[in-house]
Amino acid sequence: MGYSVCYKILRAHIKEGNLNAGDEIGITIDQTLTQDATGTMAYLQFEAMGIDRVKTQLSVSYVDHNTLQVGFENADDHKYLQTMNARYGIYYSKAGNGICHQVHLERFAIPGKTLLGSDSHTPTAGGMGMLAIGAGGLDVAVAMGGGLFYLTCPQVINVYLTGRLRAWVSAKDIILAILKMLTTRGNVGYVIEYTGPGVATLSVPERATITNMGAELGVTTSLFPADKITLQFLQAQGRADDYVELLPDSDATYHKVIELDLSTVEPMIACPHSPDNVVPVDSIKGMKVDQVAIGSCTNSSYKDLVTVATILKGKKVHPNVSCILAPGSKQVLQMLATEGYLADIIASGVRIMESACGFCIGNGGAPNSGGVSLRTNNRNFEGRSGTKDAMVYLVSPETAALSALSGTLQNPLDQPAERYPQVTLPASFVIDDAMIIPPFQSNEPIFRGPNIGQPPKTTPLPDTIKGVVGIKLGDKITTDHIMPAGQRLKYRSNIPEYAKYVFEHVDSTFAHRALQNKDKGLATIIVAGHSYGQGSSREHAAICPAYLGVRMVIAQSFERIHSANLINFGILPLVFVHESDYDSIQLGNEVVMDDCINQVKQVQNDTIVVTINGRAVTCKLLASQRQRAIIIAGGLLNYTKGK
Repeated sequence: MGYSVCYKILRAHIKEGNLNAGDEIGITIDQTLTQDATGTMAYLQFEAMGIDRVKTQLSVSYVDHNTLQVGFENADDHKYLQTMNARYGIYYSKAGNGICHQVHLERFAIPGKTLLGSDSHTPTAGGMGMLAIGAGGLDVAVAMGGGLFYLTCPQVINVYLTGRLRAWVSAKDIILAILKMLTTRGNVGYVIEYTGPGVATLSVPERATITNMGAELGVTTSLFPADKITLQFLQAQGRADDYVELLPDSDATYHKVIELDLSTVEPMIACPHSPDNVVPVDSIKGMKVDQVAIGSCTNSSYKDLVTVATILKGKKVHPNVSCILAPGSKQVLQMLATEGYLADIIASGVRIMESACGFCIGNGGAPNSGGVSLRTNNRNFEGRSGTKDAMVYLVSPETAALSALSGTLQNPLDQPAERYPQVTLPASFVIDDAMIIPPFQSNEPIFRGPNIGQPPKTTPLPDTIKGVVGIKLGDKITTDHIMPAGQRLKYRSNIPEYAKYVFEHVDSTFAHRALQNKDKGLATIIVAGHSYGQGSSREHAAICPAYLGVRMVIAQSFERIHSANLINFGILPLVFVHESDYDSIQLGNEVVMDDCINQVKQVQNDTIVVTINGRAVTCKLLASQRQRAIIIAGGLLNYTKGK
């Protein structure tokens, strides 16, 4: 029996467990990446472990989220990162060098290696044939210290590509079509692997767009093989020596095969407020547009933005449209400038933003009240743009550029095929790594500003939990709902301050009430519907509730990264056995869980009984024996120190 690319990489890295789908396995991690919004806490946690130097082959710290330095907080955190990285052997990518996923693909990604990143879109590097997985910062800190990363051995879905994309149809339309098929729900524990003759028609940046938005499916990761197209990209980046051919065996087995003829794909659009609310662009074309935002880690490569520049050349953005563009990296921005494309973009009336996450996470570029915003990024959750009542749609760069010119949503297929910009990747990219500071042994003291605290201490699991239901939520609650990003991210290293904003845009009184419960010796319990914790890997969505005294989340289903983050901070993620129990629970209900430690220890019987308003509610704790020990210890940091 042959192996998929995914299982070939897992076989080469597995140290604990067996390659049986559904079992927990521990793998070695070759590379890690962090970004400043999640990385600051990850590095504070790494310091707390008392390890002298990172143990990975490569670890990179990117500053790409909070580059807008209003006040001292972000600048202080960046100074902390630079001095801490020098001390512990970590590459430091300065603000302005670009978005972590784009830069990592250009400068560091290697086929066949494992990458763990404290950002949910780390699977972008799967376009290079890496097994690249997003995780919470504490998991990344453990990996930097040489620890294994534990995951459920996945089942692999093969998306078998045939044919070739038509003119005016792009990789963004492929992944939107797949999101329409598979949705954002029910894909936990799977990996998507792309094979078939259609793969050879896609460049590495196009593949990276597809693996980037695989995060919205809820899968562990997505990846492509490493082939001649991969080699050409690495040669153009001056990294041919990093190439390793990595193809699936001819008799590789998969859990399921989905065939997709690329020639049948049409321009697609994700409507508010979910990446899987996808329809063909043609079905709603003509809709008035207020804003167009082009860029983000999904669609800001050289190919994407040269395509946009060519469409815009000699034309003007519609007077009623505000159009912004953020290149994915300094490399892309520099090449656009030297080759004249940047001048064409500016002349069209587009505003140029920094090479950073920016508008995607609500840090600048918010739409007007009630405005329609077409965006090339990967998420359109309600309020994520910075404007709560904005209507955000996700589209390809081609759809975005044409719509910016007309002021209404355009179907690119209405354009003549011969006018489609034929963009070929350069034989060599501009290589300038001056803004990436390599690790060195520094004697300079680590800088710590007044906004930088310490990882909060968690307590071991008590034998009895007594609490109240502090909030009841519906389906698809994202980490943006739990912990708002945007301007609040500046408090990421100050947990007492950041915790004040838990569920700020859902129930602004939640944090205050949770602290009142904590003062009374009561835990706060969160109740939710399906897909709780989807979206960002932001572990603050677990850290801050834990600080407020949350000990339990009972939901109809969880997303992978957030469930792991809850466990890492000593919070029980429980799943209703009977979904009807969800309907009967009300805000303020009393909750009691007796014999907690023994109940959590029972690996063979994953059933947990919780009493809510005097009635027994049966739940499941979907956790391995190792994870149960982490919960009992009060979190991963306590567990790791104990070992």
